[in-house]
Amino acid sequence: MGVATAPSPPTTSKTLQKQHLEAVGAYQYVLTFLFMGPFFFLLVFVLLFTSLWTFSVVYLVWLYVDWDTPNQGGRRSEWIRNQAIWRQLRDYYPVKLVKTAELPPDQNYVLGAHPHGIMCTGFLCNFSTESNGFSQLFPGLRSWLAVLAGLFYLPVYRDYIMSFGLCPVSRQSLDFILSQPQLGQAVVIMVGGAHEALYSVPGEHCLTLQKRKGFVRLALRHGASLVPVYSFGENDIFRLKAFATGSWQHWCQLTFKKLMGFSPCIFWGRGLFSATSWGLLPFAVPITTVVGRPIPVPQHLRPTEEEVNHYHALYMKALEQLFEEHKESCGVPASTCLTFI
Repeated sequence: MGVATAPSPPTTSKTLQKQHLEAVGAYQYVLTFLFMGPFFFLLVFVLLFTSLWTFSVVYLVWLYVDWDTPNQGGRRSEWIRNQAIWRQLRDYYPVKLVKTAELPPDQNYVLGAHPHGIMCTGFLCNFSTESNGFSQLFPGLRSWLAVLAGLFYLPVYRDYIMSFGLCPVSRQSLDFILSQPQLGQAVVIMVGGAHEALYSVPGEHCLTLQKRKGFVRLALRHGASLVPVYSFGENDIFRLKAFATGSWQHWCQLTFKKLMGFSPCIFWGRGLFSATSWGLLPFAVPITTVVGRPIPVPQHLRPTEEEVNHYHALYMKALEQLFEEHKESCGVPASTCLTFI
């Protein structure tokens, strides 16, 4: 089939009010991504030592009772996923979703998402909200965005991200989703993870993929088709201070990632009120998320290394082909190639 794209926002000149709303949409996502988790963690802890301690105790009891919910499909809210603020976030860049093939809802899928970028903006917008009409473009599919399991230890924030359909990128969680009797489950995994965020340099396309094979084993255990996904522009919305491999700064980043699960990056965008100053507002660079063709995978409960390597190689080849087919239409120079590490 031909390429299908989610309906784009109007291309007429934006009013000043519209520009402000879009900036608010983009900025609130950045602030939520960076600070909401630590803020509520500290708030619950501090309230324990005040006259409002009962609020923290009640929530902690609830947290204990609800502890396994993230690993059992979470608690998504279509009301949250359809909020107007996500359309403002979409229009700020803008973010587009491109479909290159049908994904029939009579089977399950494991979508490998690349690149991670700094904040996974395109993937959040396209797979965790309905701002680009995922459910209309892929009828019958139910998308799940798998993220760092440690995020679900943060009070209040865990409940917030579960409402988007986010789930822990753990075997227990993903096995639960792909074992559901209702087919059409589409698990989106950012394969490169936090390590790939260290290579989110504008204009570069460096993916951590050569040794990442867990998502292939997952697909084989459940007979779920593999689908390559590439988000052009994801690395371009922030500037990143990249340290040379082998430097002490890079060593510190890797050590921190091993201890905490995520990589500390030095990045910046533009100022909220001035395009010439630095700040945390992302640069308004188009993000185009292209969903590739499915790779059929048989079900083997205990896949061999040969099987894993075979489908991993097929996946890498399909991802590279997807990149080559769409790079020029997404503003990437024809001479640019993917780099796998």
